[in-house]
Amino acid sequence: MYLPRSLISTLYLHLQRTQHPQSPPVLILVALEPDALCGCRILTRLLKRDYIAHKIQPIAGYGDLEKVGQNVVRPMMESQGGSGGVVVCLGVGGMVDLGGLLGIDNDEDEINFGGVEVWVIDARRPWNLGNIFGGTPRLPAVEGDEVPKLQGVEGGKILQNYKPGKGGIIVYDDGDIEEDLDKERDAYLALMDMPEIEDDDNESDGGQTESEDEAEDIQPRPGQKRKSWSDREEEEESSDDEERPHQRRKSNSSSPIPDSPSRPRQRGLLSLSGPPDGVAGSRSVSPSPAQAPKAPSARKLRRRLRKLRLKNETVLQEYYGLGASYSEPISSMMYSLASELGREDNDFLWMAIVGVTSMELYGRSSVGVAVSSQKSTSPSGWLGTRGSRIRQLLRDEVRRLNPPELTDTSFNVNRNLLPENSGIIPTTAQGPQDNSIRLSPEPKFLLIRHWSLYDSMLHSPYLSARLHIWSDSGRKRLHKLLAKIGVSLVQCKQNYTHMDMDLKRDLRTKLLKYSEIYGLDDLVPSADTDGRDRGGTKEGWGFVKSWGWRATLSAQDVGVVVGAILEVGNEAVNSLQGGNFDRSRESRELTDEDGALEGEEWVGRFWDAYDSLEKIDKLKAALPTAQHLHRAILRTGTSLIEKRQIRHLRAFRMAVVKEGPDVALFTHPAALTKLALWVGEAIAEQEKESKGKLSHGGRGTPLVVAGLNENRGVYVIVGTGGGGGGATGFGDKTAAKEKKEKRETKAKARELKKKNKEIIKQQKREARRKAAGDDEEDEEDETESEGSESESDDDEEDEDDEASKAKGFGRNKFGNAFQEVVEETNARVRIDSFEHCVVEVKKEDLAGFLESLSMKGVVG
Repeated sequence: MYLPRSLISTLYLHLQRTQHPQSPPVLILVALEPDALCGCRILTRLLKRDYIAHKIQPIAGYGDLEKVGQNVVRPMMESQGGSGGVVVCLGVGGMVDLGGLLGIDNDEDEINFGGVEVWVIDARRPWNLGNIFGGTPRLPAVEGDEVPKLQGVEGGKILQNYKPGKGGIIVYDDGDIEEDLDKERDAYLALMDMPEIEDDDNESDGGQTESEDEAEDIQPRPGQKRKSWSDREEEEESSDDEERPHQRRKSNSSSPIPDSPSRPRQRGLLSLSGPPDGVAGSRSVSPSPAQAPKAPSARKLRRRLRKLRLKNETVLQEYYGLGASYSEPISSMMYSLASELGREDNDFLWMAIVGVTSMELYGRSSVGVAVSSQKSTSPSGWLGTRGSRIRQLLRDEVRRLNPPELTDTSFNVNRNLLPENSGIIPTTAQGPQDNSIRLSPEPKFLLIRHWSLYDSMLHSPYLSARLHIWSDSGRKRLHKLLAKIGVSLVQCKQNYTHMDMDLKRDLRTKLLKYSEIYGLDDLVPSADTDGRDRGGTKEGWGFVKSWGWRATLSAQDVGVVVGAILEVGNEAVNSLQGGNFDRSRESRELTDEDGALEGEEWVGRFWDAYDSLEKIDKLKAALPTAQHLHRAILRTGTSLIEKRQIRHLRAFRMAVVKEGPDVALFTHPAALTKLALWVGEAIAEQEKESKGKLSHGGRGTPLVVAGLNENRGVYVIVGTGGGGGGATGFGDKTAAKEKKEKRETKAKARELKKKNKEIIKQQKREARRKAAGDDEEDEEDETESEGSESESDDDEEDEDDEASKAKGFGRNKFGNAFQEVVEETNARVRIDSFEHCVVEVKKEDLAGFLESLSMKGVVG
């Protein structure tokens, strides 16, 4: 089931009304990522204000989620002795069949879910269609074997009269389901209502075609569990004895795979073992028995049903095959919930801002995990038009919740003297009690308030890609830029907060003056975005929050630091301060074959990151860890490019990180993703400089980066998109409007062409009347009209093909490609991450895995 955006507060208000001291606590399952972490902070503060008991459970991957389902969620079911309850999934399981994975929707149970209601808030796409159009509780059958219909649910959509409490899976819709999934909904519901096809012994001798046999073998399921390496031998032995469904994809990993829906048992539908009574009874009876129409045979009905089922299966498979993408962030959805409840404040707003900003840091866009090759403020940037709309809403909220002081002196004098209104990024609070959020013209530098200007520019992914920082000529180009803006190397290497005030005041103006020379158009917000009035859009401006005199940080700073805590760990902070940080020694203490101990270590880091969002001192103490991580990214990325270790395969470029001082640092998938984005952006800029555009038809060159985990004997592999195709991503209403106008223009052109043909035909008709008969004339007219219609049909087909290409154009399809490689090879693979472009491969199987992967389509 899915909850429309307009009813986003319905379930929470019902929970608030029905909760009492004896109610089971709300279980919150949180993914280990900054966006989910910020969304969890917002939700827990709402629950605390309403005195609702809750428990937070960090989830490292699909294996961890399945374990929590069996040990924690399933015992909550009423059939298992529990009392039901609410489970909230933040960034967890939106792409898989949650009912089966958590163990609360098994076919063996007469009544599924058992009062357990699962709320799903996730930004990853594609959705598992079984969650949004299925996921309804199976109610006991009444007299006559009729299955009662759940009130308040229509086609998977929750209506105003829905009464929670019976259990089920409820997906929070950010608008995409209602707007974009009509075709998939119709196909899914049609499959759910189709009767089972019973085998007939008379047709087993070959009366069916091969395609029909394949269609009959299809037993759709929303998802299945992936096997780990330890289960591989058992899977191979059982594969010979058991008949595998045609549409079920094989995997030897530990995560479930979305697939087609399975029909519930006992729906009271007619059987097709013989001529159905309903078919004959529905036809009109002729007065004469000899003229009665013959009812279609059971064999013919089965063929029709197989054909219809295969058609609907194809619709669902096309949806899953579009590739990965991202929609509205979790933290933004949680802030919308708080706003609907009338409880928005600066703390909630700051969590939403940090969560949205972190999505950009990890390259999560409308085309999946991909490099940022376009301006973030353009309609084709991060999340397209939707991303621009979200950022503008956040800026409006900042102005609303942080109004200026209205005293005469502050309004007339101090207001125009504020640093941000003078083009200076604020580095200190306005007073000891200042906890406000402000807009700031943030340059695309990294941790500039906590680093020197030189280091901040040196480690900026934006500048590194465009100035070629990895080379000596790139470093010289950086030095020339600093010289042009009037900052000496001595001055720029001291802490930014201690730099001369005149230099900081003129920095933005000079950067705007010289940035175009170096192709840095998006380096700082342009001057026309300033706007002395507070109602200005300030497109491209960042967000800054103060904690009195203790600290002033930007949202990007917080996102970078929180991410570093999750990827490197809080123990590294103390080691770095002592000067004896050894990541490899720390890893040797946690050697395990299946990654269970490593997952426990990551879960432990979750609590450090969770506390740092609330306690500013812990966040400041982790700044050295973030700096250490980005120094390692610069060193490793520079080494890969300078030593020409990036190879160009058929479908993508690839790099392997297996030696150097920072190898152990990139065993975490998120850290390896940041490295891949750094290298990928550099490659994309090289392509645009040499060819004038992105390769692969504007999609950009995908990149695969493998990091060696020596202790476990595996390679962690990340696949990133090339950065093209963002303009045609979902949620881009501008692109949709342009396509509609283009179709209307073509329609008008066809109409004009048709009128011209009519005039020509009329002239020919007059000429033929003098020389030929009417029969030839009619035949000629008919021929011309048929040709006209065929041309029109061809144009419409071209438009449909163009629209289908645009829907998935440029999307990251590494998750689909990984699944295909698993089916075709014997590589020992583990797909446990919620990020489906991340996979683990045994060290010995890497070469064969990459060779097979190079033959797949990895970008839409």
